[in-house]
Amino acid sequence: MVANCDVNFIEIRSPMLEALKIVECPRDAMQGIHEFIPTELKTAYINSLLKVGFDTVDFGSFVSPKAIPQLRDTAQVLANLDLDATASRLLAIVANQRGATDAGKFPEINYLGYPFSISETFQQRNTKRGIEHAWQDVQEITNLARSNNQQMVVYLSMGFGNPYGDEWSVGLIEEWTEKFHSIGVSILSLADTIGAAQPADITYIFDQLIKNYPSIEFGAHFHSRPNKWREKVDAAYKSGCRRFDSAIKGYGGCPFAKDELVGNIATENLLTYFDNQDQPTHIDVEAFGNSVLLSSRVFDYE
Repeated sequence: MVANCDVNFIEIRSPMLEALKIVECPRDAMQGIHEFIPTELKTAYINSLLKVGFDTVDFGSFVSPKAIPQLRDTAQVLANLDLDATASRLLAIVANQRGATDAGKFPEINYLGYPFSISETFQQRNTKRGIEHAWQDVQEITNLARSNNQQMVVYLSMGFGNPYGDEWSVGLIEEWTEKFHSIGVSILSLADTIGAAQPADITYIFDQLIKNYPSIEFGAHFHSRPNKWREKVDAAYKSGCRRFDSAIKGYGGCPFAKDELVGNIATENLLTYFDNQDQPTHIDVEAFGNSVLLSSRVFDYE
């Protein structure tokens, strides 16, 4: 029996209706396109996305233009974004301390994303440095971000396995999660870089991590073949994940782990899934439709 309990103050909440964060990823969609998309067209597209109601827009990167020439104009794009009428936050990818320093000059950027792979082979391919060097970078960049009032988002690339024969296990993911937790990283997104994640693994990993690290916001950055996206999203969502990355029409994927059938989760599929779960997304449907139309110009450019 509960004494002195006023039932009017008891809130019964469905765990399925916790706040949802959708991160739209035009940067991931654009980065592998060889023909340069004009800066004005990029800017117009991202400005349209800022009207939709996404929690965050992963809009660009501060990496070597030799590595990702498509995004060499990120600073120019940023200078022309209309941020006065949006509640969406901006995320930029960085791959080293120089990139973090450059991104730190722009207070408009809320998040710095770092692609950290638990596969040594992929870390070398993706950022030209090994895991130990990358770990040193993450520590330095976390400090830089903190000093600039920016927040770190670490992406655990190859988080569900790799094709290189490098070590992978749930224990390894937990070990790295503890390390990131120890330096104050509070957003960790598990990246299914090659579309290898199986629903049972997704369920187990998110169940364990969310239970053991309640102060960390865990996200899902899935790449998938067209017929596998639903089972991955469903497993993550029903295991408590409430942060999902996607890209309109499923464009993009990692150019350093290329498979033309493996792309981002399509945002329109994600929205349909959450609608079927009666999960509020707070998306402006008309603005989203405008972005979908504009995406055809952006991604059919080449």
